[in-house]
Amino acid sequence: MKHKFRHFKNTAGRLAPYISPYRTGFFLSILMVCLTTLTLSISPTVEGLATSLLVKNAQDMLAGIPGACVQFDRLLGFLFILLCLYLLKTLTQSVMAFALTNSIQSAMHDLRDAVERKLARLPVKYFDTNAFGDVLSRVTNDLDTLSNGLQQTLMQILSGILQIILAFVMMLTINRLMTAVVFLIVPAAVLITRFVVSRSQRLFLRQQNTLGRLNGAITEMYNGHKEIQLFNKEEEAIRDFEDINAQLQESAFKAQFMSSIISPLVSLSTYLVIGVTAIIGCIFAQTGSIQVGQIQAFVRYVWQVNDPMSQVSNFSAQIQAAFAALTRIIQILDEEELTEVQTPARLPENAGCVVFEHVSFGYEAGKPIIRDLNFTAKRGQTVAIVGPTGAGKSTIINLLMRFYDPDHGRILLDGVDIRTLRREDLRRNMAMVLQDTWLFNGSIYDNLRYGRLDARRDEVIAAAKMAGVHHFIKTLPGGYDMEINEEGSNISQGEKQLLTIARAILKAPQILILDEATSSVDTRLEKRLQEAMAAVIDNRTSFIIAHRLSTIRNADLILVLDHGDVVEQGRHEELLKKGGFYARLYRSQFAGNSSDGR
Repeated sequence: MKHKFRHFKNTAGRLAPYISPYRTGFFLSILMVCLTTLTLSISPTVEGLATSLLVKNAQDMLAGIPGACVQFDRLLGFLFILLCLYLLKTLTQSVMAFALTNSIQSAMHDLRDAVERKLARLPVKYFDTNAFGDVLSRVTNDLDTLSNGLQQTLMQILSGILQIILAFVMMLTINRLMTAVVFLIVPAAVLITRFVVSRSQRLFLRQQNTLGRLNGAITEMYNGHKEIQLFNKEEEAIRDFEDINAQLQESAFKAQFMSSIISPLVSLSTYLVIGVTAIIGCIFAQTGSIQVGQIQAFVRYVWQVNDPMSQVSNFSAQIQAAFAALTRIIQILDEEELTEVQTPARLPENAGCVVFEHVSFGYEAGKPIIRDLNFTAKRGQTVAIVGPTGAGKSTIINLLMRFYDPDHGRILLDGVDIRTLRREDLRRNMAMVLQDTWLFNGSIYDNLRYGRLDARRDEVIAAAKMAGVHHFIKTLPGGYDMEINEEGSNISQGEKQLLTIARAILKAPQILILDEATSSVDTRLEKRLQEAMAAVIDNRTSFIIAHRLSTIRNADLILVLDHGDVVEQGRHEELLKKGGFYARLYRSQFAGNSSDGR
């Protein structure tokens, strides 16, 4: 239990840096909670005095005491005091709600920013090893759960504690014996809560983790909706979803049920205590040591003790869900970040000579993808990387871009080890066009300027012309100002690929990387694109990953990979004459075509 408390304390303490800037609002909320609780504690006593006054006047009138009548002036005085107390309670609750909401939402705003900044500093490896939907769930659902938990429970817990303390103080002023009986509720409630919470905390964490898996499954199914339909896998996808959904239902049911049984158990103990105190109060009332109005006020105070303890079930569910969410958020914040050198090296102007020296790398320990890779790409050369799927082609680019660092060996850019450079400085000299296109929701013009925001409009148009996409853009409604929707579904895949190539051209990099960049365009567009790229790569070092070997005939150097090893390297004609691995790959693509399959 001590370990669990320390874990809870340490985890909750991670919120302190985000709450601290808004402590004034929290202190104001605490002050308002104290005033609200004070008014709640005074009200039953005033109501009891009014009741006792009415009972006494009624008894005097029934006894025939001369001059006995209802004392309306005193009764109105009590009612006026109650009205002031209720108005003060409403005012303090309103101020508390405003100050608390503003402080919590401001803190959550800062926490969201911190998570977003953290994600920007995480290595690509994190996103390769974690489901996108689960990461998205942590950033959205978990942060919302934490926000709601703080909003709905923070001041209620403080108010409940103060309410219980003041209720006991007021009960002690009425009758100590009856108060001692009521005090039995507290240990009973504590034992019940401790028993339930100890068993439900792991259920809430399981619930949040299952929710993350569900979001991941939904994201995967929606992104691959066409493929699911193409292969008639709708029923299988539905079964997978229903399986995870059933797990979520089970974990959520167990977590919510375990926390919800607190309220009825605490209320049962409260009813028993009220019955006992009512009997004791009636006995004392017959002896005249306590008034009827005091019994009424005492019962009200018993309920003031019961209310916060019976609400522990709601508090427990929300707090545990919020704690589980906070745990998952902290896991992101504690992930190892990309590290940068303290005194980075500087690249010479127009850097472009790339050298791989004895480079070895594997995504998993003991499972190398690249083994002892050596080659040199001189400034202005075009290097093509070919090979079967899984040979390590994209891995070379990942290493060059420093998405990953080599396990052994080094990569030099104009004689400078790229690990001594800031990633920002390294990638400023590079542009990359991926097989999977990415365009954001915005105008075509803004998408083209993404890598160079200071580009003039005429430069944007020139880059589009060079990529062979200017004419297409002019035919669109709005031209360069046409909005691309969030999914990018209002333009074709090939056109999106051309736009990403134009975006890379506009950046004017020293090193250009094309990872299957022409895979989504037809033969006619590919030919035009190759002509445009011939001009673009002039005086620039270019790396081309291609499965269409016809597109790399003019490359200065072709690296042929197989199972992570460079089995051949040279120019197109040289490799064909060798009749080796490259020649077999090339001829397999042009089998039956006498003009190409030489």
